[in-house]
Amino acid sequence: MIGDHPMTKHKTDTQLQEDVLRELKGDTRVNVTDIGVTVKSGVVTLTGEVDSWARRSAALAATLRVAGVLDVANDLRVRMSPGTGRTDPEVAEAVRRALEWDARVPQEKIQSAVSAGHVSLRGEVDYWSQREDAEEAVRYLSGVTGVTNAITVKPHFVAPSDVRLAIAEALRRHALRETRHIEMSIDDGIVTLSGTVGSWSERRAAVGAAGAIRGVRSVLDHLHVESPLRA
Repeated sequence: MIGDHPMTKHKTDTQLQEDVLRELKGDTRVNVTDIGVTVKSGVVTLTGEVDSWARRSAALAATLRVAGVLDVANDLRVRMSPGTGRTDPEVAEAVRRALEWDARVPQEKIQSAVSAGHVSLRGEVDYWSQREDAEEAVRYLSGVTGVTNAITVKPHFVAPSDVRLAIAEALRRHALRETRHIEMSIDDGIVTLSGTVGSWSERRAAVGAAGAIRGVRSVLDHLHVESPLRA
């Protein structure tokens, strides 16, 4: 058996929608009245407006916890209520502190700017994972309404065998299955992953492992999560 969830009865889209709504209602970080949920063939779409990126991310995380969800299109928009947000200088200061305090991020290589709560990140780093970690460090800060990540990765030769080995080792560390269902291609430092995995844990592990290889400039995640019935 593969994946995080045991074999369960296949859920209809209506059942999945009800389960997602219940999960959202049970998460104190989310106001479910702000969120619309639709489901088609196991793919959930979230729509509406929330007042922070933290709530947007919490809604996505809650949706991914529901067994049977194959993918999520997070179309939630962030809109700050008048008078409730931080000023741009306050957000800029918080962004710089967050980058400095995150040990995963080479903050000295990253420049940031803030306009109307929207954070722009620039610079050049050695690893794609550092680029993603920098965005993660700032996107949930109070007052942030969006993030544009223009950080680039320094060019470096990437051997396809190194990427495949890193993915295989990451899945083994997570006690997950082998990589035979994952297809990989590399073009000018851009890694494309496709195929099927048994869980969101496998998907995150594979993408994270590929992004931690020196010289990988980007990871295109085309992986699909199998339904519990197929797991």
